[in-house]
Parts: sequence; C-alpha cells; structure tokens
Amino acid sequence: MSTAPTSEHPTVETRHQTQLLTLLRDEGPMSRVELGERLELPRARVGAEVARLAEVGLVETAGPSASRGGRRSTLVRLAGDLRVLSVDVGATSVGVALTDASCEVLVHTVEDCDVRQGPHAVLKRVVALGEKIREEAPGKLIAAGIGLPGPVSFAEGMAVAPPIMPGWDRFSVRDHLGGLLRCPVTVDNDVNSMALGERHAGVARSIDDLVFVKIGTGIGCGIVLGGKVYRGVAGTAGDIGHIRLDDYGPTCACGETGCLEAYFGGAALARDGLTLARSGRSTYLADVVAARGAITAQDVGRAAASGDFGAVNLIRDGGRRLGQVVASLVSFVNPGMVVIGGGVAQLGHQLLAEIRSSVYRRSLPLATGNLPIVLSELGDTAGVIGAAWSATDRAFTLSS
Repeated sequence: MSTAPTSEHPTVETRHQTQLLTLLRDEGPMSRVELGERLELPRARVGAEVARLAEVGLVETAGPSASRGGRRSTLVRLAGDLRVLSVDVGATSVGVALTDASCEVLVHTVEDCDVRQGPHAVLKRVVALGEKIREEAPGKLIAAGIGLPGPVSFAEGMAVAPPIMPGWDRFSVRDHLGGLLRCPVTVDNDVNSMALGERHAGVARSIDDLVFVKIGTGIGCGIVLGGKVYRGVAGTAGDIGHIRLDDYGPTCACGETGCLEAYFGGAALARDGLTLARSGRSTYLADVVAARGAITAQDVGRAAASGDFGAVNLIRDGGRRLGQVVASLVSFVNPGMVVIGGGVAQLGHQLLAEIRSSVYRRSLPLATGNLPIVLSELGDTAGVIGAAWSATDRAFTLSS
C-alpha cells in the first residue's frame, strides 16, 4: 500500500518551510519578524513562505504580537485544525491519541490489547480507535506515528525479529497503516518514542542528553544525544533488556538465559510473585492467588507497599540488577538525566531508591555528581507524545 499524500495531507515544498514549521511547533506562535531573525531569512522570503504555507492550510494568523516599538505585527502559528494520530503499542495494551500539530494531546485512550494477535488485528483496532477519537477532535490528519514493543528498523518502518511479537517480523507497518489512514506514518521502538516524549514534554524537557529506561512487560532504553534519539546502525541501540547478567539465569522470552528482562520485568515479577505465594513466603500474594488464581506485577507492587517482606525483596533485587546495567550506561554515555518509566516504574520510590543506590555506587563520581535519576511524570502519555513528535518531523519534511 502507498503512503502517497492525499488532498487532506498538505505537502512541504522547501527547506525553509520545514524550518519554519518546526520552529512554530517547538516554540509556539511568532511574528514574521521573529521568524526571519531566527531563521536568518529576509522579510520578503519569510512572507512568501508563510503565504504558501497558509495557502495549503499548514499555518494561520493568530492576532497581534507583543509590541517592539511601532506598529505591532501579526503572529503566525500552526493551523489549529491540523491533527496527528499517535499510537503506543505495548505487549498487553494499546494507547491511541490525537494531538494538534504542536504535539499537545487532545484526546487519549488506552485499551487492553495483546500484541500476539498479530499486525492485522492490532492495527485494525488502532484504526478503529483512531476513528473514534477523531470524532471528539475533528480536523485534518497530516501524519501518524506508532511505537512498537520490539526492535524496529526506523528506515524501513517495520519490526525485525521482535521476541514478543509473533507475526510482526518484517511486516511493513508503515505502508500498511499509511494505506489505512491515508497519511505518512513513522514507526519506531516504543521506548524511543517515550524518550522523545520525555525530552519534549516531560521531566527531561530541554535536556539534550538523557537516558530513558522503560520497565514494563519487558525492559528497554531510549538514548537521546544532542536532542535526537540515537538508534544505532540497525535501530537496536538501547536494547538493554537482553544484556546477559548470568549464564545460568532464568530463560528469557528471546530464548537466551540470564537476560536482565528475565530477572526484572513485568513478566518476571509476576513469575517470581507466584513462586512467593506458592511457597508460603508471602501471605499477601497467597491471598491474591487464592482469590484470582494469578499474579501480576501490580500485585507485587501492592504487596510491597503493604510491607510484605518477600515482595519488597523482589523489588530490591530487581532494582539492584537494573541499577547495575544503568550504571554501565551512565559511565558510557554520561547523560544529563536518567528517567525511569513504564508500568513497573509505578512501583515508585522503593524501586527508584535501589536503582539510584546501584548507579551512584558503581559509576564514576564525575558522571553522577549532578545526575538526577527520576521517575517519569508523563505516565502512559510519554509514548504517544513522542510518536507525535516523530510524525510531525515527517510531515514537516520536504517532500521528495
């Protein structure tokens, strides 16, 4: 299927238009004079580019600017009816949001969804949810972005050999979803999207070098260097969940043994919590099993919050192992901030304290002296905000 532009999808024609749109997205409405100063363009050129962008419906006027002496000029802003569909696919859920062109979330919904159903079923659900929320904030859909819970070839727009996504290997998500939505689509690893979301709208706003660690069903890491996601040659940078900690450890979903993810992810916590319950070392979790027949990572968190000794030890051990890996990242990358997010991060400050302790103890004082290690404040919107950011980068790029 083709992702060729449609009548609903205005195109960008020059490099200066790309720069202008990106500046308006990042910093809000500006006068033509300010745009000319920031882009180092003559006033006539700015006027011509703004006129063309207004003609195709990408920008609009927004009232008078603040006075700088003399007659006040008119502000230019991104058109208010532009919409971006952003999607965060997890192992067991899918989040779909509609944002404006500045990546502000207008509508957001999250539903249970098993990624193992395969791409056709999951993407069909994504489109249905997208149609539903577009009724709440109608407008022109100019782009879509989607984050997937596995290794992604960003250039090709597809997952490659993802361990927990049967049926997705080399399925062209970009082309398939672009054909269904009739707009350009960007596809990235979900953790990279979350890192972008934190960089632009979260606790790491304006920090150019950061590490974002997601602890969900699995564990992943997004690395932002110089304000841009570092993906590596093939797109697998930051795949810390499959760093081996022990040759004789538990079996991981990837088929290897002793991976970090096999010790401490949502699935690992649920597995070890069930063991605690069955062995009688956690009365709290034993009661959960008796009532429901199963254990989740959230149950372990609630048990720890209630003071259950076995659950507290599980979180401490997991936090210590994760901290070992994060300490290596800190020594290697020397980031300005480490952000911890994902569902399991809701275990909160008990987990955070263990990670901090390991990192501060194992990394060089010069790297950790002014290093904040914090919990995400965006929650489940980090991924959709980052996906929207990638999508607008694509929408505002000069068409080939």
